[in-house]
Amino acid sequence: MSFFRRPLVLFSLLVVVALAFFFFPREGDRPDPFDGLVVLDRALSSEPESLDPQLARTTQAADVLRDLGEGLAGYSPTGELVPAGAISWTSAEDALSYRFELRREARWSNGDPVTASDYVLGLQRLVDPATAAFYAGQLGSVLNAEPILRGEMAPQSLGVEAIDDYTLEIRLERPTPYLVALLTHPSTFPVNASGLNERGEMNVNAGELISNGAYVLEERTTNTLVQLRRNEQYWNNQNTAIDVVRHHVITEEMAELNRFRAGELHITSNVPPESFAQVKEEYGDQLHVYPYLGVYYYGFNLTKPPFKDNLPLRQALSMALDRETLVEKIIGRGEVPAYSFVPPGIDNYEPPQFSYANLTQAERNSIARSLYAQAGYGDDNPLRFELRYNTSDTHQRIALAAQSMWKDVLGAEVTLVNEEVRVMLQNIRDAEITQLFKSSWIGDFNDAQNFLGVVEPGAPSNMPGYENEEYLELLRNAASNMDLERRRLFLEEAERVMLADHPVIPVYFFVSKHLVSNDVVGWGDNLLDYHYSQHLSLKPGEQARP
Repeated sequence: MSFFRRPLVLFSLLVVVALAFFFFPREGDRPDPFDGLVVLDRALSSEPESLDPQLARTTQAADVLRDLGEGLAGYSPTGELVPAGAISWTSAEDALSYRFELRREARWSNGDPVTASDYVLGLQRLVDPATAAFYAGQLGSVLNAEPILRGEMAPQSLGVEAIDDYTLEIRLERPTPYLVALLTHPSTFPVNASGLNERGEMNVNAGELISNGAYVLEERTTNTLVQLRRNEQYWNNQNTAIDVVRHHVITEEMAELNRFRAGELHITSNVPPESFAQVKEEYGDQLHVYPYLGVYYYGFNLTKPPFKDNLPLRQALSMALDRETLVEKIIGRGEVPAYSFVPPGIDNYEPPQFSYANLTQAERNSIARSLYAQAGYGDDNPLRFELRYNTSDTHQRIALAAQSMWKDVLGAEVTLVNEEVRVMLQNIRDAEITQLFKSSWIGDFNDAQNFLGVVEPGAPSNMPGYENEEYLELLRNAASNMDLERRRLFLEEAERVMLADHPVIPVYFFVSKHLVSNDVVGWGDNLLDYHYSQHLSLKPGEQARP
């Protein structure tokens, strides 16, 4: 290169660098996408497996869906049933039909009115066998739901009708005292027909999902973030204070706690057991612990050996599990040992318990060893099986403790299998390689049927594959009984029968555990642990987080 051309080249490079700084500002100089907006950051303990309301099945998916969608009824911050998509409802004298008057001002995020036909479509889609919805059985008391689920009638035969655009009628096979509470669940949310493709699948892409709740889906990064923005078409938008909700997917509880400490979260989904005492001392009234309608349990695969047709073996494993040690030493956040499947606190119900609930652990262990031998196992023939659980620090701690207890008391050799939640659910559903699995059930409404129906023969939620005609008949007798006291007796007897069969090992009853920043206004503790973002606000000056 000529000596005289070098200055010209150098000058050109300087011009390019200067233009780059002008047109491409540095990271700190870029416009804040949330400037002037009120942003709420909250944690999810796992990735929502679906944002299709009829397909979603996990608590984490439901937490997001209650922000995106709205059912006929909802809950207040402290857990009272309140009108939502419907402004009122009435039931017939025989309690076999309900009429709902819908909000005429309700709109979908694309501006369409929310009509009774949209609710009809959502409910028909829920029971359609082609949808394969996990919660389809919840509508079992609606007229024709059961033959539809068996494939004997078309989904359009379901006992739901749009009397006119703003009047919905639901007809029942039998009285269902919890019907309105059931209709708060995301699986019963309405569906906008224009959001479905020709195969009936919902478009759940960010920026395209049509929703009728307080928020729309703005961004989604798998296993990282579900970001929502205020739905300007929502009927109560003027009373919604939060502009953007960022649901952060954080599977490790210590990571979640550290992000709260760093000011990156307003609300945690959990509190690590090993840090609970320190957190309680450090954060005082920002720590919210409250009774919760939920049970943590291990489910047997009853369709294959070693647990099929081996009741003594299932009893032995249940009795050898030291629940008191688990809740006091391993978890230690106020959880309650579970000796029934239905948790305490359910309206009009007294849960029966295992016959050994009042024995000491030493007494249980002695009986467990005898049952283990009766089942055909011992030192020369130890039981070997796999326990599957989804990714979580707490699940792992509990599984390790259970593994040790079964080894020490019985000599059983347990292999722990940690899987991503969607993989685990598919393996449980296939029932081929699964032997014992971790699961839980969180109450969708305050009624014992919501728990006992989990293992009802034929129900999609019956992951153990439990079959017992007496149990099924007792549930049917309860469902057909208008006398609430007699209904309660049938349900309690049904639980006694189920507990005697040991299709599951109830481990403990939940308490809800959240860290809630002092900047959050409107939080209310409640038995269902429902916390709609639209009910919350932030103190003045609190906007976007880093």
